Amino acid sequence: MQPSIPAVGAPAPDFQLPRDGGGTLRLSDLRGRPVVLYFYPKDDTTACTAEAIDFSALSDRFARAGVAIVGVSPDSSKKHDKFKARHGLSIDLVSDEGHAALEAYGVWAEKTMFGRKYMGVVRTTFLIGADGRIARVWPRVAVAGHAGEVLRAAEELKAAPAGG
Repeated sequence: MQPSIPAVGAPAPDFQLPRDGGGTLRLSDLRGRPVVLYFYPKDDTTACTAEAIDFSALSDRFARAGVAIVGVSPDSSKKHDKFKARHGLSIDLVSDEGHAALEAYGVWAEKTMFGRKYMGVVRTTFLIGADGRIARVWPRVAVAGHAGEVLRAAEELKAAPAGG
């Protein structure tokens, strides 16, 4: 059974998770500004590293647009710290080892590799509006060019008049 992804317009499920560098990050604490919430399978794999590097490369432009970027994977915060240091990443990473947020966003699902079925993260990005509602969803993300596409959508969202 494929989990259900929250629909555009629905409230973004809140979470409080351990973050890189210590402490926790609560999604609702970012209310009042748009948030890019991207879910990825694993630190230090080819596609996940490329995606994190791409978002980091654009992090200044996201910041100028008033948009926060948060990456979520089931890896530990300690592993996130090493991942950020190894690749010079400038984005926030949170750890969801218990899969609560992954399940709430419908991205923890059965996958198949080489004929073997297993549970894992389906690479998915959510753009959450300043009002805490989901503004856009990119399911089953292909990494190439993705961060730039999300930046353009975030800039358009930020430029749109409130309530419309």
